[in-house]
Amino acid sequence: MARQQFAQRPPGPGRTVLTGARIARPSGVVERGRITVEGGRIGDVHSREVDLDEAAAGRVVDLTGHLIVPGFVDMHVHGGGGGSFSSADPEECMTVAETHRRHGTTSMVASTVTGELTDLARQAAVLAELVQQGELAGIHFEGPFISAHRCGAHQPELLRDPDPADVRKLLDAAHGSASMMTVAPELPGGLESVRLLADAGVIAALGHTDSDYDATRRAIEAGATVATHLFNAMPPLGHRAPGPVAALLEDERITVELINDGTHLHPAVLQLAVREAGAGRVAFITDAMGAAGMNDGMYPLGPMQVEVKDGVARISSGPTAGSIAGSTLTLDRAFRRAVTLDGLTVDQAVQALSATPARLLGIDDRTGSLQTGKDADLVVLDAAYEVVGVMRRGEWVVRPKGV
Repeated sequence: MARQQFAQRPPGPGRTVLTGARIARPSGVVERGRITVEGGRIGDVHSREVDLDEAAAGRVVDLTGHLIVPGFVDMHVHGGGGGSFSSADPEECMTVAETHRRHGTTSMVASTVTGELTDLARQAAVLAELVQQGELAGIHFEGPFISAHRCGAHQPELLRDPDPADVRKLLDAAHGSASMMTVAPELPGGLESVRLLADAGVIAALGHTDSDYDATRRAIEAGATVATHLFNAMPPLGHRAPGPVAALLEDERITVELINDGTHLHPAVLQLAVREAGAGRVAFITDAMGAAGMNDGMYPLGPMQVEVKDGVARISSGPTAGSIAGSTLTLDRAFRRAVTLDGLTVDQAVQALSATPARLLGIDDRTGSLQTGKDADLVVLDAAYEVVGVMRRGEWVVRPKGV
């Protein structure tokens, strides 16, 4: 995928040394290490604590008893904090971004919801500006090129076949900021659109599809590389009709999105996917809508109304009433579930929430792992894996107590 181009960033804050914590490095978790942050970037990462000479050279933050992991990267999120990326309102879009940042997501792709092409183009123009400003990592078009048989929370009457000319219109409206588009490959124009996306350096994701095993295989050969929230909004795995799930899990070229909120997937199914694909081919996403970080109630999702009850979002009326409508998940909860309930190691969870999505989005040269020279994007977790600190490009979004 082509790497996104961003505006030149201003210099970050002065030198800070984080010491005493466990640190999730690409080579594994080290005990009582230290990270130096300078100018908004990681200066160095060591498997030892700070010494007195280093303490004199910068502000020292003692994080003994905590775990530091890379900032989370969410490649599929629609809203949060009461706001939506489909609003075409820059302030509301920033509300979404800031909500998820407080939960550790330092990089995110703004996902749209099925709508008229003119509305989607207008939304893309607003989101593209935020991408260019470095606030977002890209744009994901989820619909309208998806199956009416597996539309989930998308309005059926607004769906359309993936005509490559229409696909091109949306890419042009994004002004080079499109990162991903979800397509149902069995629809007329599906394979041509997958090829167009791949040739344009945009992730072709397969989802909201009624495709069978063979059609899914053809789409992978055409250039698809991601499964949009695997298992959800697609035919189930069958012993005589394996469908898209088997094709997507078995192919090393495919990275599978998983919504680890305890609602979209049974824990046994999630664990099966991780075992089959391997942690390096799994990207945990939120698929969050406006209620993420908020209380139960009524919220918009594109042109639809969603009722959130007990933290589960469902379409409130119309032909798709009762359908699960995204989630209220934040990635800190996904991380916590992964390591406390799902049996993943910290290293595996870091891969799924940071390293793998950063690689897919082409931003792993600056984020997704705690390495010298990369942006100082990191999350500080306590012993219960609760967020106590979030740093983005060297600035505290959530400041640990006493800092």
